[in-house]
Amino acid sequence: MDALTGLFENNRAWARRITQREPGFFEALSAQQSPKYLWIGCADSRVPANEIVGLLPGELFVHRNVANVVVHTDLNCLSVLQYGIDVLKIGHVIVCGHYGCGGVRAACSNSSVGLSDNWLRHVQDVRDRHQALVDGADSDEARVDRLCELNVIEQARNVCQTTVVQDAWRRDQPLAVHGWIYGLRDGLLRDLGCSASGIDEVAAAHALALSSCGIPL
Repeated sequence: MDALTGLFENNRAWARRITQREPGFFEALSAQQSPKYLWIGCADSRVPANEIVGLLPGELFVHRNVANVVVHTDLNCLSVLQYGIDVLKIGHVIVCGHYGCGGVRAACSNSSVGLSDNWLRHVQDVRDRHQALVDGADSDEARVDRLCELNVIEQARNVCQTTVVQDAWRRDQPLAVHGWIYGLRDGLLRDLGCSASGIDEVAAAHALALSSCGIPL
């Protein structure tokens, strides 16, 4: 339990800092949440969603899983997506992966990590679909990073193809879907250029992102 005691101490210190900086913050936060963004990211502990975009609690609705995968049968992810869009009226869905992702690395190299192998099969499907792009990278590490990019692009398209997003677009609700990737080595985000804000934009955005994949910006 000693290891956990420090977490409670950290929490109290954090709450004091927030309160000193902005008195009444938690009272206002408890009354409602009105985030503008839904973040679908990796569960990796090195990618703290709120911190890397400089947002406070209440400003970012978050869903995370291994390798930031969006599957049409995953009711967990779909429920977050539906609540964010239909109830919270968020305006932007951001699928964010990161370079050096352990799940993507395992999928790229066919390494077994246990039960998660079944989940990572979705990432291997991305690899198989774009094998030429992955193989075109000039090192093992570059191939992993290329697959990290491709995975984000494909998962962003999966978001666009959900009934939740498609229904929102059909009723002309303002909503955009984006694909970003985060660099562990420099702490910077990169837009992969697959943003879409309507049904008719999805195919072109996907094709453009694939054509640019792996080209240094």
